[in-house]
Amino acid sequence: MAMCNGELFMTRKILLLLIFCVAIFLFSVSLSFAQSGATRPRRVTPAPPPVSNDSSSTESGSQNETPLAISNEANAANNNSNSSVASNPSNTINSTSTANAYALLQRKQYEAALKEAGSIAANDPNNAEAWKIKGFAELSLNKFADASLSLERALGLQRARAEEDPNTVDALAQALVRNEKFDEALPLLVAATSRAGSPPDAAMLFYRGLAEYRTGKKAEAEKSLEASVKANPKNAFALFYLGRIAYEAEQLDRAIAWLNRATLADNRISEAWALLAYSYLRRASTQEGSRARADNLNAVRAGENLFRVKPDESSAVLYAQALIRAEQLARAATVLERFAANEAAQGTTLFLLGSIYSRTKNYPKSIAALERAVAKTPEDANIYRELGYVYEVSKQYKKALVAYERGSELAPDDATLKESIERVRPYAR
Repeated sequence: MAMCNGELFMTRKILLLLIFCVAIFLFSVSLSFAQSGATRPRRVTPAPPPVSNDSSSTESGSQNETPLAISNEANAANNNSNSSVASNPSNTINSTSTANAYALLQRKQYEAALKEAGSIAANDPNNAEAWKIKGFAELSLNKFADASLSLERALGLQRARAEEDPNTVDALAQALVRNEKFDEALPLLVAATSRAGSPPDAAMLFYRGLAEYRTGKKAEAEKSLEASVKANPKNAFALFYLGRIAYEAEQLDRAIAWLNRATLADNRISEAWALLAYSYLRRASTQEGSRARADNLNAVRAGENLFRVKPDESSAVLYAQALIRAEQLARAATVLERFAANEAAQGTTLFLLGSIYSRTKNYPKSIAALERAVAKTPEDANIYRELGYVYEVSKQYKKALVAYERGSELAPDDATLKESIERVRPYAR
């Protein structure tokens, strides 16, 4: 088979395919670019997968996005609510032995209240009010595990006397949620949001929806979160989770609608901007023409806001992906170059930047970035595919053959890599 420069640089149409897989790591799946022309190498660039079902997942050396920290959710819910359970234990605390501790709590002197109530509880273990004040103070100080124990003790003592206090139940539910004990919190939250004669609090409805979501009850979670939004239309985290549930159900129109509302309610939630960008990119991949272009531009807008709120490397990768889809390659390169200059740059960043350089025919820079990407992520066949392509168009056929062969070892069923090997083999002598 003959091969010449004209064949390598022949005009081709780029078809962009989004590959989504069920994985817990974000930014780990690749977006493949198939190109027409039998003599052309195939390329891929990274693309966002679906968001993990675990909203408290953390990074593990990859381009992951942490959807939400429970403390942030809880703070936002309380800020969006008309009341705060943690600061209002109610006026039922009237024991003379706990009056001063209660006064300190009301003045938001939480450390002092905790110290005094703790001392009373230690000397009088059956004093339900002391345990209650102690629990409220701990909850206000973000000591969620301690607060759970204190409030459980208070509630147990109250129930033993048939004097259960709703505020204690609500505070315990909140402490359990923020301690990520969703199974234990859920029955309390159901009780807190189902009391006769009083409308449920928006924050408690959110906690209920979160607990239902985190225990796999998505249909129930959706109802609770919608009720939370009805009670408080600006409950940004409830809106975010409604968008997340819709995204995971592949209801992209609904996801985009909810997430746009979430970002309007609070434009500081990086997870909402990230998921909004994913949603637009995914919907764009199913459309053509002006609709696809509009969604890609909206993904750029979401990515830009994400990067403004959370200007780290993982945000830069998603922002750059949106820019690539909108055919704004120069801007995408500028976004990534800042992070690629760091010796600790991640393989995904280098791979994406190398792919951009390749498409703009800056092959020396592309080779440098992709060689670093291979060193960072040696088990990714897509990097070897792209590196083989750049070596090939640079007429470094021996290196191209080695790269294609290594990629084929990692992806033995990939026909395009096998085709690439056969194409360059005659020139790699």
